[in-house]
Amino acid sequence: MINVQSTTATQGTWTTFDWWPPVGWWPEAACDLLVPGPASSATFVLPPTPSSIHAVRSFTHGTLTAWGLGELIENMELVVSELATNALRHGLHLAEPHCQRPVHMSLVRRGALVTSAFTDPGSSVPVLRYPGPLDTGGLGLHIVESLSHRWGWSALAPHGKIVWAVLS
Repeated sequence: MINVQSTTATQGTWTTFDWWPPVGWWPEAACDLLVPGPASSATFVLPPTPSSIHAVRSFTHGTLTAWGLGELIENMELVVSELATNALRHGLHLAEPHCQRPVHMSLVRRGALVTSAFTDPGSSVPVLRYPGPLDTGGLGLHIVESLSHRWGWSALAPHGKIVWAVLS
């Protein structure tokens, strides 16, 4: 399912079960980055399959191309790959048993800035790990941090979270 909308600024209360970016949504911790410009959003629901990572990369490429922001594609594809992997691997795996809640991915444009935001039903907190030299994973959030202006997360009611990263 894909949801695309042009937006103006307002806020709302959302849950993990129905989160779509409210009109004008932007991460509160990144509001100081905002400058005037066009606003729009696009949302994609990820099935819990490995092919979802390719799908979010393709969705990101198509959306950024349509918005005329081709210069963001390469870095944003890396960021959404990492955030999608974490949402599917940790957010769904650690959620309540047999949880059928989907992972939502949204791209929200505000001027030259684009936020990628992922919601998942898991309660685990995303943290930067410092893996050992022989570990095969654990660097995803380091990639997100190095490519974004800012990243973070917020809890959603009654459980779950949104993890976001802002790029320009």
